[in-house]
Amino acid sequence: MTQLTGRVALLTGASGGIGQAIGRRLIAAGVRTAFTYGSRSEHADDLVARGRAAGVDAIALPGDLADPQVPVALLRATADALGPVDLLISNAGYAIQQEYTAVDAVTWEHTMAVNLRAPFLLAQHALPGMAERGFGRVLFMSSIAAFTGGSVGPHYAASKAGLHGLIHFLAARVAAQGVTVNALAPALIEETAMLPATASPGRVPVGRFGRPEEVADLALAVLRNGYLTSQVLSLDGGVYPR
Repeated sequence: MTQLTGRVALLTGASGGIGQAIGRRLIAAGVRTAFTYGSRSEHADDLVARGRAAGVDAIALPGDLADPQVPVALLRATADALGPVDLLISNAGYAIQQEYTAVDAVTWEHTMAVNLRAPFLLAQHALPGMAERGFGRVLFMSSIAAFTGGSVGPHYAASKAGLHGLIHFLAARVAAQGVTVNALAPALIEETAMLPATASPGRVPVGRFGRPEEVADLALAVLRNGYLTSQVLSLDGGVYPR
């Protein structure tokens, strides 16, 4: 398993429950990290403080990922402060629950911009440098909705399903250069904005919701593994066996 100490990471969506858990794991692994956020700076700032207290370089970066200029700007800011990105964890997501008959063009486009276009632009600009240096990890955050349709809406399910095609296309083109591209597809994770208000742990075979720390543990295992690529790993308590 690859040691990550001293590597540089860019983590989007660091202010959410899963993002914070991954951020704490990155700090514990000695990864120098740029924590990005959309609106809740206090959570990203807390991760920076944790990192610095542990002797690990860390910065917080604001950015609206619906803006197509922001992904490249975040990569440049990270490189300027910490060095070229070795680990790209595209975790930020947008979800507004709606019936398919109520989804308008604005909601559709915003969801696609944050959940699909931004991850692509981040990877598009990060991967060439990773391949040139002979090491890199890209990890997208998908959802069980990409497999089942889910309950948020067609806009969300389609944006996450699109990530899977993107992963397979990119992974095949950089695998020989020591770069992996994968995704996690969690479902029913507590302490997250993505957990539907109507969700019940009774539908989960393990009998409870998942925890952000469990997603973070799997994320770090994927980032450390150089032989795992072009995969989407489900983490759903057995809801969708496959």
